Amino acid sequence: MLNTWVVIPTCLPLVLRRCHTCASESFRANGKFRVNANHKLMDAWLLVLCTACGDTAKLTVLERMNVRSVRPALLDRLHRNDPGLAAELLQDPVVRRRNRIALDWDDAWRLDTGGSDHLDREVIDVSVRFAARIPVRPVRLIAEGCGLSRAEVERLIAEGKLVSAVRLGGKLSGAFTFTLKR
Repeated sequence: MLNTWVVIPTCLPLVLRRCHTCASESFRANGKFRVNANHKLMDAWLLVLCTACGDTAKLTVLERMNVRSVRPALLDRLHRNDPGLAAELLQDPVVRRRNRIALDWDDAWRLDTGGSDHLDREVIDVSVRFAARIPVRPVRLIAEGCGLSRAEVERLIAEGKLVSAVRLGGKLSGAFTFTLKR
């Protein structure tokens, strides 16, 4: 029987960018936006706060856009400070590249295994899904989901008792499956 695990975000990730005030390396997004219109042109920014000094920085979302070319639904979400929109924009590669930022997902996600009834079986087939593009090491997910140490998971991979169609080294942010034979 195939078990499904889901990697779920619990909060917005830290934004890795240098603070101009205190030289800290991380900012916390709080889901607030600033929208500024000058005649027919509009700018929109996602506001982030420095984790050390609390200084505010702006991440460009829209720049010098014609107001009529912005979808009304997007404009409404910007005005409502929609935290879901903040999460979508932080994961958008265009926004990350434009603002020269990276994301730190440590402590911003959890693994939902659907219970521990599968752990006592001889063979476990698991499908892992991601609710958001969260880069996580598969070894860490398997260790956490099965209640094993990472070293033990590495040993099971080396012995051929833990197999997958994807490479289990490095980080993944897309769905994968694996089989564990005890």
